[in-house]
Amino acid sequence: MPIPDLTPDKLIKAAADLGLLISGHEADSYARILAPWVSAYKALDDIPDSPPSPKYPRPPGHRPEGEANKYNAWYYRTSIKGASGGKLKGKTVALKDNIMLAGVPMMNGASTLQGYVCDRDATVVTRILDAGGEIAGKAHCEWFCMGASSFTNALGPVHNPFKMGYSAGGSSSGCAVAVAVGDVDMAIGCDQGGSIRIPSSFCGLYGMKATHGLVPYTGILSLDPQIDHAGPMTKSVRDNALLLEVIAGPDGYDARQMKVVTHPYSQMLEGGVAGLRIGVLREGFGHPNSEADVDAKVRAAGRLLKKMGAGVDEASVPMHLTAGAFFLPVAVEGALHTLDAGDTVGIGRPDVYATSLMDYHRGWAKHLDVVPPLLKAFIMLGKCMQKDFGHRYYGKASNLIPTLRGAYDTILKDYDLLLMPTSPIKASKLPDPDASLEERAERSADMLANTLPFDLTHHPAMNVPCGMSGGLPVGMMLVGRCHAEPTIYRVAYAFEQAQDWKAA
Repeated sequence: MPIPDLTPDKLIKAAADLGLLISGHEADSYARILAPWVSAYKALDDIPDSPPSPKYPRPPGHRPEGEANKYNAWYYRTSIKGASGGKLKGKTVALKDNIMLAGVPMMNGASTLQGYVCDRDATVVTRILDAGGEIAGKAHCEWFCMGASSFTNALGPVHNPFKMGYSAGGSSSGCAVAVAVGDVDMAIGCDQGGSIRIPSSFCGLYGMKATHGLVPYTGILSLDPQIDHAGPMTKSVRDNALLLEVIAGPDGYDARQMKVVTHPYSQMLEGGVAGLRIGVLREGFGHPNSEADVDAKVRAAGRLLKKMGAGVDEASVPMHLTAGAFFLPVAVEGALHTLDAGDTVGIGRPDVYATSLMDYHRGWAKHLDVVPPLLKAFIMLGKCMQKDFGHRYYGKASNLIPTLRGAYDTILKDYDLLLMPTSPIKASKLPDPDASLEERAERSADMLANTLPFDLTHHPAMNVPCGMSGGLPVGMMLVGRCHAEPTIYRVAYAFEQAQDWKAA
């Protein structure tokens, strides 16, 4: 796009916007000073920014309607076939709709992005296709991935596959439903506060938030790099391990990937639980909104693991109850910076930037009246805190995260894994259209107490279905040391083989 010269009048206005007062004479001087710098921008503009052509051909797909999209899980369906062979040959995969897929629309749950079509593939997409998998489409997520229920998507709520009118969890809501109802074998979700594990818990899936940086986030829309995670959602532990095996490892772009350690996860499932020590985290139970049946089902799962040969007893990490104080400034101010400064893409890190998306979404903040209540609350809180304190509390929270991480690391010296409910509650009824702002905001975030700490501390954490109550699934969460995914999979696989969770 053409870059105009900077005139003195334009510089006087820009200065005024910054709170500066410059004279006409000074503006003339600045215009001459900046002329060669503007020429550098013009030279950059003349260089083509051509995204790589997709490696595998694909149709644009279609938006399914009616019975073809009964639960409103899908944004777009397509069929992109990868290599003729590989670890994922014969497997179909859904992508959360914040993951770039060239030639296919992406809206990230937001009306302000409707109509945008991606022009590049995320790293995880290329890896799935290279492994012989088939991408079956883009699944709905919450507006900008900001919410842990399933009713803030601009195209309507996503319904729980076990009970219509109930939450499917979020923000990877559509992915969970697409896998649960058998539309696909696997899905890639993203997790910044629980957005893989909560929908997996509500929909009866295995959902892995792997160690931070294990799965490259390149080509996926960020909230804040400190808490961005991507990972697999599946109906079986074996499929989960297989998909992680395919997508894990450095890609040379993502700065989140430091000291990454990968394993052949699908080959490390056997061995049982005998000899392993599992700590039942005291602070993971009995939250003010905890449901008694959820706590009971998860404690029963712990007793079964003990019966299977694991050493299971109570463990305590008191800081678990204060993790929200660390999380909120990072999530609120980090996401606000990404949304505000980077047109929902963000800046300031090595990455592969979708400049077409930045162009398309520029000025989205002029339409804040259409965003959901929780997101409005986040934005207003972030703006107020920044106005009064700058980024002091983002910095303070970031400085204290190693202390929180150390509290879990200390207890994980004594235990191989920690066990607790994934969510204190089961899926709840979706709010009525005329529900109050307070109710809609609360329903977006009342299930995060146990999941959000581990986005901050970067420990791997997995939802494992452990029972049913009132016709809805209950999930337990297994948390391990960083890069201890094989231990989590080993316990999850043994538990999966030991009982039918739907009958528990």
